[in-house]
Amino acid sequence: MHDHKSVTIHPAKNILGSLRVPGDKSISHRYAMLAALANGQSKFDNFAPGADCASTLECVSALGCKVERDEKGIVTIEGRGLELHAPTAPLDCGNSGSTMRMLSGILAGQPFSSVLIGDASLSRRPMKRVIEPLTQMGAQIKSAEGERAPLEIHGAKLHGIQYRPTVASAQVKTSVLFAGLLAEGKTSVEEPARTRDHGELALRAFGVEVQRDRNTVSIQGGQTVQALEAYVPGDISSAAFFLSAAAIFPESNLVIDGVLLNPTRSALLDVLSAMGSRISMVRVEESHGELVGTIALVPGQGRHVLIEGALTALLIDELPVLAAIAPYTVGGLEVRDAGELRVKESDRLSAVTKNLRVMGAEVEQTEAGWRIPGGQRLHGAEIESYDDHRIAMAFTIAALRAEGDSVIHNAECVAISYPAFFEDLERLLER
Repeated sequence: MHDHKSVTIHPAKNILGSLRVPGDKSISHRYAMLAALANGQSKFDNFAPGADCASTLECVSALGCKVERDEKGIVTIEGRGLELHAPTAPLDCGNSGSTMRMLSGILAGQPFSSVLIGDASLSRRPMKRVIEPLTQMGAQIKSAEGERAPLEIHGAKLHGIQYRPTVASAQVKTSVLFAGLLAEGKTSVEEPARTRDHGELALRAFGVEVQRDRNTVSIQGGQTVQALEAYVPGDISSAAFFLSAAAIFPESNLVIDGVLLNPTRSALLDVLSAMGSRISMVRVEESHGELVGTIALVPGQGRHVLIEGALTALLIDELPVLAAIAPYTVGGLEVRDAGELRVKESDRLSAVTKNLRVMGAEVEQTEAGWRIPGGQRLHGAEIESYDDHRIAMAFTIAALRAEGDSVIHNAECVAISYPAFFEDLERLLER
């Protein structure tokens, strides 16, 4: 069906069946980093399989923790308590912004120096957002021009700060809270808009106290981190591709089991509902502060959808696929306030626009979003992934409903977050 470089996508009739998606990336990153700081052995079932979380595991291992992953995907990590081991070489974060930004918070409070490096894409991404608060806390950080990677971090005895980030970013919040755990006194982060709370929930799961007051989160330094055994819920950002596919075929019926339903991430379900899908959630339970359950989706006729402000921040990873299916919806889609898409793995704002146009879609790109009318017919085309996993997956979904075959170039980048994506999709397609 596909070789490494390009994948041919044939149109489908419907999406039918059930599946489990890989473990959530955001939670896996945070669990691995906290496990390193814990006393004792932590164990994670369904740990995210992609290259990004593998980068985090490699960094944790290079910091002196024993890391193992068995054939069932269960990861065990021997923690070292709050003091890690000085690495003997630069820590390679690969393509993972999450690894670089959040690990910086931990390294800032260590009694040694370390260097964080990444691939070409990661080396273009903005790091000032973590350099600023960590420097205020007492670390010394040298970066390449434009406050980008590589980052040279000289750890120090940190002191707590009250920080107000200018960008609503869960990675920045988590990075500062991780540093706060290693700092003297109290550290608090006041966000401009509510972001994912996986950092806070993960800290609590490892026995660390975190306070929340409206949009401010605080942590007291010097707390001990207890080892954790946990099952990582299925990644709703991965599920988003299948849910979006099911939403655009009239007779679809899709069930996704054991998926993360955290309210700061499930805004996707509200948008798909507004677009017309009927979504039900069953067997919802709590696992270490995170909600997990089964999602069932059947498609329907919806209305025009506007995503802006705080909602845009919550849906930032899902926007490419929502835009990719928007031409097929009844009411179309408008997205505002999504300038952050320009500094992701690729410039996702323009990548989406170019690929939609190549398929014959009408789309207006604005300063920080798109206007995409509904009720359109698209044709198969040559699609460029821009080496960005979410662009490759989003346009695989758009191609399923197009007239004629499409070819997705450099499709192997899906391995960053979802190595088995094409296999899982194939099982659900009715042609």
